[in-house]
Amino acid sequence: MLSQSNVRRVKAGVSVEELADDIARRGLLQGLSVRAVVDQAGAPTGMFEIPAGGRRYRALELLVKQKRLAKTAPVPCIVRDSGIAEEDSLAENVQRAPLHPLDQFRAFLALREKGQSEEEIAAAFFVSVNVVKQRLKLASVSPTLLDVYAEDGMTLDQLMAFTVSGDHERQEQIFERLKASYDKQPYVIRRMLTEGAVRASDKRAQFIGLDAYVAAGGAVLRDLFQGDDGGWLQDVPLIDQMVADKLRSDAEVIAAEGWKWIEVAPDFAYGHSFGLRQLRGETVPLSAEEEASRDALQAEFDRLSEEYQDADELPEEVDERLSELETLVEGFDSRPAVFDAVEIARAGAFISIGADGQLRVERGYVRPEDELAAEPASEPDADSGDEHAIATSYEGDEAVVTAEPDAEPEDDEVSRPYPIAS
Repeated sequence: MLSQSNVRRVKAGVSVEELADDIARRGLLQGLSVRAVVDQAGAPTGMFEIPAGGRRYRALELLVKQKRLAKTAPVPCIVRDSGIAEEDSLAENVQRAPLHPLDQFRAFLALREKGQSEEEIAAAFFVSVNVVKQRLKLASVSPTLLDVYAEDGMTLDQLMAFTVSGDHERQEQIFERLKASYDKQPYVIRRMLTEGAVRASDKRAQFIGLDAYVAAGGAVLRDLFQGDDGGWLQDVPLIDQMVADKLRSDAEVIAAEGWKWIEVAPDFAYGHSFGLRQLRGETVPLSAEEEASRDALQAEFDRLSEEYQDADELPEEVDERLSELETLVEGFDSRPAVFDAVEIARAGAFISIGADGQLRVERGYVRPEDELAAEPASEPDADSGDEHAIATSYEGDEAVVTAEPDAEPEDDEVSRPYPIAS
C-alpha cells in the first residue's frame, strides 16, 4: 500500500503512464523501499507500505489494470525496519545526483551507434525525434569543447551555437577567438561560424536550388536550435559556378529570340539602362482557352484561401498547392511582350536574378549607336507656294515632322502693345 510518509507531493517529470510503458518495455530497474505495517499492539499485519517508490508502485498498478502485468508478478523490494520512513523517501530523491546533460547527449549517441534509429530512441524515452536530433548534434561537437562544457566553461546555449558547423577545427578556432572577445553571446558564435557562407534564402541559392547544390556536393550548415531559413550554403565557389552556368544556359534561350546583344550578370547596378531607349512591345492577349484555364486556377486559389483563412497553420499539401496555383496564375499575367523583328535586330536584353530568386529578363533596350541614322532634311518646293518650310527627322523608326516658323516681319508690320496710361 502507498505510504503517507512519501515526501513527493508535487507531480514532476515523467508521467505515471510513461513510466508504466517504460517498465513494460525493459522491466523494473529499481526496486521499492517498503516498511511493515503494524497494528496498535505493534504486531505485523502482513501488509507493507511504500515510503519510497510510490510512482513506480502506481505504474505497476496501472500495468496490472491494463492486463500487461500479472497480479502475481514478483517485484523486488527492500524491507527496512530502522530509521524514519520520511527520511527514506527524502534520501532517495535528494541524494540521487541528476544526470549531467552531456552524459545524456553521449548516451543518446551511444544508442545511435549501436543501431537504434532516432525514432526508436525518441519512442523509448518519450521525447520527440527533433529532441533526439538536437542531443545527437550536441554530442557531435568537438571533444575539446565538450570537455570545456563539462567543466562549466561555457553555457548550454553557447554549446548549441557551436553545432551550426560540424568542422571541429573551425569550432576550436572560433572558441579561441571568443576568448579574446568581450561579447560571447550565442549569436556572435553563429555569426563567426557562418561568416563567408551564403544563406539559403539568398537569391543566388534560390536561383540554383538547394537540392541541386547538395547534389553537386555542396555542404549546408544547419541550426537545429533556432530558425535558420534553410541554413547556410558553405561552398561559395560552387555557388558562383552553378549560378554562372545556369545564367549562361538561360541566356542562350533568350539570345535565340534574335536580340543583337545580351548582357548577363547575377545583378546589375542601379541605373544600368540609363541612356538606352526602351522599346514598347505588345502583350499578346490570352486566347479563350488560356483565359478559361487562368480563371479556373484563380477560382481554385480563391476557394482554398477562403476555406483555410481561419486556420492557424496550413496543411503542407494545401500550402504547396496554393504556391503552385499562384505561380501558374502569375505565368499567365506576366507573359513577355512581343517585339517587331526589325526592332529586335538592333536592340538587346539584360539577364539577371530577381529578388525572388527567379530569372529576370529585361528585353528591348536600344543603344545610342544602334539607332537609325537621321535622314537629311528635304528642301522646300519653291513652286509649291507653301508659306512654311518642312523639316523631317527620325527618332527610331518614327518620322517626326516639324514646321519652320515664318520669317520675322518687318518692324513696321509688327503689332505693338498699347501703352499703359499713367
